[in-house]
Amino acid sequence: MFELEQFIEDCRRALAESVPQSAIKEIVARATSRPGEIVKALGEPTQGGLNTLHRSPDLTILNIIWSPCMTLYPHDHRMWAVIGLYGGREDNVFYRRTSDGLRAAGGKQLETSDTVSLGKDVIHSVTNPRRLFTGAIHVYGGDFFGVPRSEWDPVTFKEGPYDVERAKRIFEEANLKFRAEEEAGSTIRDCSA
Repeated sequence: MFELEQFIEDCRRALAESVPQSAIKEIVARATSRPGEIVKALGEPTQGGLNTLHRSPDLTILNIIWSPCMTLYPHDHRMWAVIGLYGGREDNVFYRRTSDGLRAAGGKQLETSDTVSLGKDVIHSVTNPRRLFTGAIHVYGGDFFGVPRSEWDPVTFKEGPYDVERAKRIFEEANLKFRAEEEAGSTIRDCSA
């Protein structure tokens, strides 16, 4: 059974390992291998958002719920991260810095129970391509909210300082759009439509 306090304690203990990111990836993979237990503990995802489960100077654990069909612009973390999905799908596009700005450098599609590690220099954007909420546990090797980071305009790729409040607004706008479509009786299940 997934118990949040035990999960946090396991991640905190893993920070003492020689390669904490690898140890935490195993913990996250074990948890997301039983996605129904996470849903029982955290609740069925019904609204997108950045939900803090634990925050300290050396470790942040978030329950990120991606609203249906939402995309979050390119951004970096400047710390390692482990992401594990317990429901839905998350499409990542990775970018590389070039003399002309950002250039797409591949991607990774995550499905329920998938886990991935991201290095501290990774720049990525995230899309939930489905008309269902996607739930993911994100574990960061530092204070996610306290480290200065960057975000990039999704059209011009102009770099600027990461704005947590702007990111929260993107989640809320996606929630409002989804609710409006649901109230209008939309039966379209494909986000590209």
